[in-house]
Amino acid sequence: MHTHVWKQIRDREGGRVHANHFANRIKSYRTSQLQLANHKDIVSPHKGAINSLQIDSTEGRYLLSAASDASVAVYDVQRSASAASEAAAAFSKHRCLFVVDKQHRQAHKYAVSTAIWYPIDTGLFVTGSYDHHINVWDTNTTQVVVNFKMPGKVHRTAMSNLSTSHMLIAAGTEDVQVRLCDIASGAFAHTLSGHRDGVMTVEWSNSSEWVLVTGGCDGAIRFWDIRRAGCFQVLDQSQTQFGRRPPILKRSTITKDSSTKMRGTQKKHANGSGSRQHPIGRVPSKGPMKQRLHPGMLSTQDRATAHYGAVTGLKATEDGMYLLSAGSDSRLRLWDVQSGCDTLVNFETVRLQINKPLQLATTQDSTLVFVPCMRSVKAFDMWSGNTYTILRGHYECVNCCWFNQQDQELYTGGNDRQILLWSPVRSIDDEMGEGPAEDQDSWSS
Repeated sequence: MHTHVWKQIRDREGGRVHANHFANRIKSYRTSQLQLANHKDIVSPHKGAINSLQIDSTEGRYLLSAASDASVAVYDVQRSASAASEAAAAFSKHRCLFVVDKQHRQAHKYAVSTAIWYPIDTGLFVTGSYDHHINVWDTNTTQVVVNFKMPGKVHRTAMSNLSTSHMLIAAGTEDVQVRLCDIASGAFAHTLSGHRDGVMTVEWSNSSEWVLVTGGCDGAIRFWDIRRAGCFQVLDQSQTQFGRRPPILKRSTITKDSSTKMRGTQKKHANGSGSRQHPIGRVPSKGPMKQRLHPGMLSTQDRATAHYGAVTGLKATEDGMYLLSAGSDSRLRLWDVQSGCDTLVNFETVRLQINKPLQLATTQDSTLVFVPCMRSVKAFDMWSGNTYTILRGHYECVNCCWFNQQDQELYTGGNDRQILLWSPVRSIDDEMGEGPAEDQDSWSS
């Protein structure tokens, strides 16, 4: 085991490091050591470009892939199908548990652009295709249980991981409207109108089950509260702030002097002098009545754009406070969700595909973001924009990334029909030390 890891363990044993900090440090160290896996391989059955990858959030074990040959496959990434024969081998091949292709009676007719797991159970998964259909599949029987007919090619689908009140699939298609499909009723819940061109990507907020973010071919990124009509925020690339906001704990720390000043200011307001502040959304009772218009209704803000060209990818941070966007203008932008401003993080040179959606991935602590950049995958520091590492292995353009939080492994798929696995460095000693014999005592037979 590496010296760095042993030092972390000694600090944890000595009580110098909190348990959560210790776990985060180990995960960060493992993530920093990513390279093309030398101990297992994903055997792809697809005969077309890989468009979507996702590992289930319940067990972190089953990988779902979708491809341009109208096929969908599921793999067990923890246990290979030939585990018995490969028990003594240092290298394992993971073949798909099943594949749904054009030979299947209910399969899609054209390219499958997106495939996602049902958030709380691996018993269902959802696929969207260029054949204008979204299918909800029963994993055990590989049969379609719910089908939605869409008005155009399906680019992206998403379901909220936080939801306890709805079972809605948000769908972005080549139509200007975003549709919410209800699995429970098998019908459209409602549509969200505002984009002026097709919708390339959709992403649910990580801080609210009711907030949806969409990116369109019109260059706009819109925030929707699905309980209300109209979007409540449109990101504008001309609205900027330098860097991210300080953490909440630091901002909430108030010294004795500052609290005294605040009390003095409050007294001023009570006596009628000084500028008076009102809670957000309230209109002052005196003076001219200024109606607070819904941002989605303001013509100037409604036409704001986040990118010069289509928005091809969206990824929210784990805390839901920031949003990363990719565009066909080969720009990456990090947005402060609360203020709606571009944080001006300058991501080093990127070259992105412009004709199809991109699937971005972040680490659990959101310190690194993985971005498909033509034939390679670049890992950027989220807050400085510096290139952390470049992962090269694909022979053609990379379309999608998925970071497995449990094992700190990265899965990538591209036009070369391959699914590559990037994992922390494993030494020969680690491989030799695997197996149950390591846990036995010296006197066991």
